Amino acid sequence: MKILVVLTSHDKLGNTGEKTGFWLEELASPYYAMKDAGAEITLASPKGGQPPLDPKSNQPDFQTDATRRFENDAEAKNQLANTLKLADVHAADYDAVFYPGGHGPLWDLTEDTKSITLIESFVLANKPVAVVCHAPAVLLHVKTIGDDPWIKGKKLTAFSNSEEDAVGLSDVVPFLLEDALKQRGAIYEKGGDWSSFVITDGILITGQNPASSEATAKALLKQLA
Repeated sequence: MKILVVLTSHDKLGNTGEKTGFWLEELASPYYAMKDAGAEITLASPKGGQPPLDPKSNQPDFQTDATRRFENDAEAKNQLANTLKLADVHAADYDAVFYPGGHGPLWDLTEDTKSITLIESFVLANKPVAVVCHAPAVLLHVKTIGDDPWIKGKKLTAFSNSEEDAVGLSDVVPFLLEDALKQRGAIYEKGGDWSSFVITDGILITGQNPASSEATAKALLKQLA
């Protein structure tokens, strides 16, 4: 069981002068859920090498058993420091793809043609695509063979407008993810703010927020089993 994990390479939080990137919990929890289930994990990012970590995600309030395990795992940290370039990975080499969130993907992976083509290859091969929190943004420009948005008519979830309001970034992000998904014809659903909520619709698996990251990975593993 080979799973590709794609991370953002974007580190600027709009015009705030603050840093962003991927959210640690959304990598660490799925990483160990998949690894402990025997999966072989490959990490990739648009630029390759070390992807930027959202510094907020490493603050004490947001640390979990999984993030602490990751911080003390030399092999995992080495793998993170040496992600493959997205242009060098091929869907044919993997059984599924997983995208952790953080705000970074809103700026780079949403529009990244390599990422879009990669996801379309997984879809054509009927292989699972799992995304969590802000990562469903990577689906916005994925098309079907008929040129419709792939997510049109699909049930999914993602970081909600109310959660974006709560973190005070609704006026900073390039778009509100919940709205953008609905505009593409997706059937958006959400659970309570900050609670674990996951939707599976065919090969598409989506999680709402950081609390949903482990459950999203487990839903992916269930499909692969």
